[in-house]
Amino acid sequence: MANHRADTLRLRGSDHLRGGGWWIFAIILAMVLTLFGLALFVGGVWLIFLGGSWYYALAGAGLLMTAWLLITSPGDALPVYGLVWMATVIWAFWEVGTDWWAQVPRLVAPTVVLVLILPTAIALGSRSKR
Repeated sequence: MANHRADTLRLRGSDHLRGGGWWIFAIILAMVLTLFGLALFVGGVWLIFLGGSWYYALAGAGLLMTAWLLITSPGDALPVYGLVWMATVIWAFWEVGTDWWAQVPRLVAPTVVLVLILPTAIALGSRSKR
């Protein structure tokens, strides 16, 4: 009986940490993504008007959508950001080819964001499906 009670408390504790800690992290991450997404989107729209690349506006819109989904439907944030990340990789190779040093500024930050979104979306997505 005592062993069952300890297991129950341990499960409740980890569930609370997963919900509370992950939600706090998701909110902070969503705020950061919103700031970067707005900057990319607004700057990208301006670049389109100047005849430049559409990538920045589309990537900014993708970041804004990802930020929204992290809060409203965390399990859906990962596939959306996955598409943004894959589009970023394609754009980066189209722009500079296989010049690896030129790829670093184009791919490191989006990959770090992917690494941050991955566990957050999985933890919160699996929690919301229970």
